[in-house]
Amino acid sequence: MNEKETIEAALFAAGGALDAQTLGKIIGKPANKAVAVVETLMKEYSERESGIEIIDLGQRYVMQVKPMFTDLVRPVAPKELSAPMLRTLAMIAYHQPVVQSDLVDMRGNTVYDHIRELTDRGLIMSVPYGRTKKLQTTPLFADYFGLSSNEPEAIRQKIIELSRQQSGDKGLNKWLGCKVVAFTPMYQSLAILCGIEDYKVINAYDPTEEEIEELADVSKLIISRGYLEKVSRYYDGEIIEVGSTTFDDLIEAVKALENVGNSQKVELTLSNLRELKERYVSKALLIERKVKPATDMIARIVNDLRLGVSAEGVVIAPDYGLSSNDVQVSEGADILVPTHKSVESDLIERVCRKYDAIIDGLKERDIAEGKVQDDNT
Repeated sequence: MNEKETIEAALFAAGGALDAQTLGKIIGKPANKAVAVVETLMKEYSERESGIEIIDLGQRYVMQVKPMFTDLVRPVAPKELSAPMLRTLAMIAYHQPVVQSDLVDMRGNTVYDHIRELTDRGLIMSVPYGRTKKLQTTPLFADYFGLSSNEPEAIRQKIIELSRQQSGDKGLNKWLGCKVVAFTPMYQSLAILCGIEDYKVINAYDPTEEEIEELADVSKLIISRGYLEKVSRYYDGEIIEVGSTTFDDLIEAVKALENVGNSQKVELTLSNLRELKERYVSKALLIERKVKPATDMIARIVNDLRLGVSAEGVVIAPDYGLSSNDVQVSEGADILVPTHKSVESDLIERVCRKYDAIIDGLKERDIAEGKVQDDNT
């Protein structure tokens, strides 16, 4: 037996990739000698008319059917992974190392059969982890899918490619078992404030059929307070109700998402919000004029600014006119506060504009009545 024939037989029998060290041991020579023999074989296979090829996966070599013949020989080839099993493997590879009990929660009890077969095929391995196990891919996974690297990022990219082939972009997150956070349009900037990169923006209040399908991929949904019952008709996952009237509302909203956001970004945002709140409170300390809030929303801002309240005070109202109860709240108000219906900007800017409208409006009344001097005089 010569070395070339021995290595050829080994590659054929392996059914997967063999590294240079293993081939060297088989022929009883150093790894670099085995590499030279394999390269000779690769050249011979590429020069002759053959349905087989040997490819280099980076110091690992595999003998396989040429791509042009794959479909033709598929009926007689070993059984491929089923779509459900491939999805289980995708989740393991994408999230590895993944706790087996977590995988069962995502995929159901049938995953136990998948794990057993994937282990038998040598595509995954498990290690004890308390009362359960942690699962991850083996080097054979990379060989099976023709990857030159067994690095997690290379595997993640391959899994994304495979999942898109199975379900397209729309079902990608569900196929991979990713935890996607969704925001109603008004709260999109909250995702940025929390450093959440993987999120969706969905109108969950009156969703289209396409948006209802998208909601199936969502693990958390952020909506405005007061719409829980309406949104629950279309979505049965975790719903987080938030507000955007005061800085405290925003602080509460950011805290509600700190476990899915970027910790450093969340901490920075919370610090900025607290600083902004104190800055506005300091501005309001100089205002002695009392006010009369027209709605609960305005009352919350007034209370936050620690302004005095009186039945004869300056009337402050939101600018939306009719309330949800068809009550006219804006007419006759001395100061109108902009709401999300009239201001298109991020959440922090919206809150700042509300506070600015009240503080500036009260100062302007004092100036007009000669109680204080304009800074420009």
